[in-house]
Amino acid sequence: MSETVNVKQAPFLNNTLRFFIIIFMAIACYFMVMFMVNMGDDMRKMTTSVVRMSDDVHIMTKDMTGMAKEMTTMASSMVEGQEKMGNDFAGVAKNMSVMTVSMGNMSRDMNGLGKNIGSMTTNMAQMNQSMGRMSQNMAQMNQSMGRMQYDINKFTKPESIMMPFIPNMR
Repeated sequence: MSETVNVKQAPFLNNTLRFFIIIFMAIACYFMVMFMVNMGDDMRKMTTSVVRMSDDVHIMTKDMTGMAKEMTTMASSMVEGQEKMGNDFAGVAKNMSVMTVSMGNMSRDMNGLGKNIGSMTTNMAQMNQSMGRMSQNMAQMNQSMGRMQYDINKFTKPESIMMPFIPNMR
């Protein structure tokens, strides 16, 4: 007679194996969730960078428009100054012949020249202010370009953003 022996697996091994499979799946899910959270955070940072770059471009557009207006004002001030100087010098040349006849006329003409030089000084002060604002605008534009360079560098190496845990990717 042959005896058949039923070999049953121990329930302890089945439960232990199931327990380790569940633990392994839980750990894998945790790392997958952390990867997705990190990737979502990186995408948020990239979106924020794009919005900031857009804002910087908008500011640069405003600055350049302001500089163009200030340059127009400066050019018109220069034209006005040249016109007044031309008129003043024509008046001075004309009044040189009259100077020998009447010192009063010369005094009146010199007074007019002083007024025109005063208005020219005012125009020069405005031009100086415009140059100061233009210098500030250029500094702001330089800062914006620096920020844009940083953001562009981030986009040219997206693997350094998406996989921060891999060494030598930065």
